[in-house]
Amino acid sequence: MRPDGPRDPVTGPDGGPKPPYPIRLAGPVIKGFGRGSKELGIPTANIPAEGLAAYPDLQVGVYYGVVALDPARFAFEDASSPIRPAVLSIGYNPFYKNQTRSIEIHIMPSLSAPSPTADGGPTKFHKLPDFYGTDLRLLILGYIRPEYDYVSLEALVEDIRLDCEVARRSLQRPAYACYLAGEECAEDVREARQWLTRFESQ
Repeated sequence: MRPDGPRDPVTGPDGGPKPPYPIRLAGPVIKGFGRGSKELGIPTANIPAEGLAAYPDLQVGVYYGVVALDPARFAFEDASSPIRPAVLSIGYNPFYKNQTRSIEIHIMPSLSAPSPTADGGPTKFHKLPDFYGTDLRLLILGYIRPEYDYVSLEALVEDIRLDCEVARRSLQRPAYACYLAGEECAEDVREARQWLTRFESQ
């Protein structure tokens, strides 16, 4: 069960990701369990879990990072950047008692846009049109928390809302925002961004 008490507002060192991050994963968007949008109201993009074999020590839990989608198959309505912030879970989701490990990614709006998951109003998670089959590339930049079981669906949704806000604040720090945009970034960050947006269709 989720422990009582407040959540940390950010995670990860302020100076930027430390090994093993950033972690690179990629694959086509596949159909998941069908619960993200229907039961939780939280759209997720699933990619095959086979890529996790390259990271055998990666623990299950919730993470944050940045993603890009193949522009030949999907274009964001807001064309400000092809790279978007994301929060994701890797694991078995104890609330639903999944038997197979999955990678479920929730793509958030750009950091310059108002947060739909901010406290103080009705929570509306960011939604995009379906893009099954589209190639997705993901850089995991940090770890948020372990997987928990919950006493109710509402408690699960509230914790995911908090995950989105933790991810958003964590990515707003300069050393992490560089992975989304900006020219004044280290060479390794620029190379990671190039990998993120390099698709076979281009």
